[in-house]
Amino acid sequence: MLLACMLATSLPAAATTAAPPASRLLADYAHTRWNGLQGAPRDVLKFAQTQDGWLWMATQAGLYRFDGVAFERMDSVQGHHLLSSNVLGLLAASDGRFFVGYRFGGISLFAHGAMHNFGEAEGLPTGIVMSITEGPDGSVWAATGGGLAVLRQGAARFDRVGTESGLPPGIARQVLFSPSGRMWVSVIGGIYYRDPGQQRFTRSWPLLDLMGMAESPDGTLWGGDGVNRYYRVYAEAPRGRAAPVAELDGNGMFFDRSGAMWLLKSHGLELRRGDWRAAPGAGQQLTTDNGISGPLPQTYFEDREGTVWIGTSTGLDRLRRNRIHTLPVAAPFDHPAMAPLAGGGMLVGDGSQNQTLHATAQGSLTKIFGRPYSASYTTADGALWMADSTEIRRMEGNRAAWRIALPKRDATAQALVVDSEGRPWISLMRDGLHRLEGGAWQRNGGLAALPAQRDALAMTLAVDDGGNVWAGYLRNRIARIDRRDHVRLFTDADGLELGNVQALRPDGPRLWAGGEFGLALLDAGKVFHIAGKGGNAFRGISGIVRTGAGELWLHGADGAIRIAAADVARVLKDPSWQVPFERFDGLDGLLGSAEQVHPLPSLAQDSGGRLWFATVSDIATIDPAAIPRNGHAPPVQIRAVQSNGRNYPVLPGVVLPRGSSDLQLAFTALSLAMPERVRFRYRLQGVDRDWQDADGRRSAFYTNLPPGSYRFDVSAANEDGVWNNEGASVHITIPPLFTQTPWFVALLAMAGALLLWGMYVLRVRHLTARMHDRLQVRLRERARIARGLHDTLLQSVQSLIMFFDRQAQALPCDMQERKKIEQTLELADQLMIEGRDYIMELRSGDAPGDLVSVLTDYGSVLLHERLHTSVQGHPRALQPHVHSEVHAIAREALFNAARHAQAARVELALEYGPDCFTLHIQDNGCGLARDVARTHSRPGHFGLVGMRERATAIGAAFTVNSMPDQGTAIRLSLDARLAYVERRGAWLARFLPGRGRAGAAPCGIEE
Repeated sequence: MLLACMLATSLPAAATTAAPPASRLLADYAHTRWNGLQGAPRDVLKFAQTQDGWLWMATQAGLYRFDGVAFERMDSVQGHHLLSSNVLGLLAASDGRFFVGYRFGGISLFAHGAMHNFGEAEGLPTGIVMSITEGPDGSVWAATGGGLAVLRQGAARFDRVGTESGLPPGIARQVLFSPSGRMWVSVIGGIYYRDPGQQRFTRSWPLLDLMGMAESPDGTLWGGDGVNRYYRVYAEAPRGRAAPVAELDGNGMFFDRSGAMWLLKSHGLELRRGDWRAAPGAGQQLTTDNGISGPLPQTYFEDREGTVWIGTSTGLDRLRRNRIHTLPVAAPFDHPAMAPLAGGGMLVGDGSQNQTLHATAQGSLTKIFGRPYSASYTTADGALWMADSTEIRRMEGNRAAWRIALPKRDATAQALVVDSEGRPWISLMRDGLHRLEGGAWQRNGGLAALPAQRDALAMTLAVDDGGNVWAGYLRNRIARIDRRDHVRLFTDADGLELGNVQALRPDGPRLWAGGEFGLALLDAGKVFHIAGKGGNAFRGISGIVRTGAGELWLHGADGAIRIAAADVARVLKDPSWQVPFERFDGLDGLLGSAEQVHPLPSLAQDSGGRLWFATVSDIATIDPAAIPRNGHAPPVQIRAVQSNGRNYPVLPGVVLPRGSSDLQLAFTALSLAMPERVRFRYRLQGVDRDWQDADGRRSAFYTNLPPGSYRFDVSAANEDGVWNNEGASVHITIPPLFTQTPWFVALLAMAGALLLWGMYVLRVRHLTARMHDRLQVRLRERARIARGLHDTLLQSVQSLIMFFDRQAQALPCDMQERKKIEQTLELADQLMIEGRDYIMELRSGDAPGDLVSVLTDYGSVLLHERLHTSVQGHPRALQPHVHSEVHAIAREALFNAARHAQAARVELALEYGPDCFTLHIQDNGCGLARDVARTHSRPGHFGLVGMRERATAIGAAFTVNSMPDQGTAIRLSLDARLAYVERRGAWLARFLPGRGRAGAAPCGIEE
């Protein structure tokens, strides 16, 4: 109805359909070509795809394989060399077997790492192997220069199919099996067939020497004569037809899984859908004029993902069905505008041809107006408003119900809306925003709060469900005008960071806003900026659509963005969440970049739910509810293991040379449709804690690896995120050098320990020597002091004593003064004794001698027969300072026992142990008072305190045990390393059984 209205009111001439040019045909396919410069083989004769995903190509120059990225010439398969490099026939059987046929005869079978060759001795006819085909029952048929042969399941040799089967002798070219099970064979002289259960072949009609065969989805068999003509083939001659008629031109033919017919011609290929009987050249074409890799396309193949491959004389072509359909046009659009139609499709304003077209999803373009529109708006009741360079029109029913001139003649309409009161708002480039009020235009609707500068261009307008009018401006400004004409302006002060605002889309109480710097959500007066996963800012957004299914679609500088409904719901609750998204760009058929200035928006949705995208020169469309998806998880392979510049066979276990420290692994995923979007993740167990994103690379590098066992895992996902979680893995072992083994580390540790021990011994010897030198200085000083005291003080005192003794002798015996002098002399004698003892102590270190003898002599003088001495172990020389302090402690203890203990028995025991020196003195006297035993001190007496201080000075353990009337025992224990002058063999004794400190009480105090 609307279309009729436009025809009736706007253009009296008949509508015309734009014819697409040859250069833009096959617009539904993404075309990629390779030639020798990219390493592609020339003259590809056959294709096959093995279960592991590799695409194999047979050429006269060898066998090649391709993973979508790199070509490899294969002189061997599964480790076995080919019989010849001139390969013609290929078959990847459904059970994983791989057959290679040679131009000069013979077939090689590769399966499970083994190779089996078939020749005349194995039943294979001689001559060129034209083709190899698998039958429905798994049997393999070989068409050769010597005839037809079959390798049945489980058989070890071919069986020839001779003239007894009804086939003529000679060359067999091709075998084809229909879905019904009928078998067709192309041989010299024509095409033969037989049905399941039959033994003999029957010749088909026409009776021509037809070579290539192809069967259409409706069961029609086509046969080519090799000279650019194709005929329908019948089991029996049709009634009423006297002579066969060629119906199609082409040197080759095949049908893809969608049912489309592909014709191979000398200059390229032609795609036909629907009516195959159209005139030659009526289909979409890919030729040498518009990009095919070379002339003479001679083979074709459709892989498991639906990608079509064409082999030409000079290269290889890949044709992948686009997800986004770009409209084919005679000439590129010039900044097209879009307006959805209620009846479906889209109105396209085309400035390049000065026209407005009706575009349908099927790709038809019908001219409607003689001039283009640049802004449009569809109201809630379905009325379409359109603005061109002169006027605004409202289309209703079958006529233009209303029109009004623009506020300024020959202006460019940037954006158009109609508010809830039915008043149009229009933004004009270089003339600002206007509202129609009472039949007259008002700049900014008479609202002073709106931006009024001459460059204040409202790039986009929208009306929400509440009747609010929204305007997005240049320079990061959004205005909201409510139904009462209250204006709220959002700027950078409110957190807006969009730059030029290019798209507005109301969404219930919220508003989505897009601009040159990203996407924002305005909700409850607040601005939230939305970022994609990984911090993607969604640059240059100039079109926004929220579909009925809840998805959010954006069109911007980086292509189209799809955000799933569930993710939209989450980001509405948490705008700070980085939302996952799916991108569609040139790889999907969306050519060109989104319009950034005029006209806007660059994304719209028609009444049927289809999305339409406008770029600078194209219009494209997609059905968001029926996006083609690739459900095949890509097989993953590890292609190479390299270390220190050397390659190693990729086996389940790879052992690298000792000392290897760097590792490089190359891997691939066999997703041929869109390898540019294959994602990899990998990890080296033992090094990587988590999966590493390969970031587009198909290799991984590791350096400074220590010896050990590692496992490298890699997995991949196709363009739709379908992961092969099983992936591929390889175990890698790096044996250690001797210097990297635990034994070497242990030896280093032992050497280090010995070095430290040696340094310790040297240090101890050095310190001992220093202490000895210092002690000798001390002893010499003590000896000097002792000599001085003896030669001066003691001699003088002795002289005085003798003098006073003579004087006392001269006095009468009963004289009181004599008695006092004699008492004084007795005190002087005692003083002399103490002085001599002190001098003896000073000189005790002069010549240490035998400590046992010295102490025994000293004790015998004090205690006589009450002293009992015992010695354990072989007496050894003590360190001089130790000898001095031990001697002093023992003398003090013996002196105290003799003077204070009133003991009947005193025991002196010395133990010269291998690990410990011990001095033990015990008496059976009166013992110490409890407080003295507890504090080891007595007011005015410093004997016990002095003994403890001396013991501490040499690092010895010292104890005093005493109870009243139970005697007193002192014990001094000192580590042998500190006590003895030397300990020959003591270090060795620690490592000998039964020697050293093993099993002995520790040196110190026994509990």
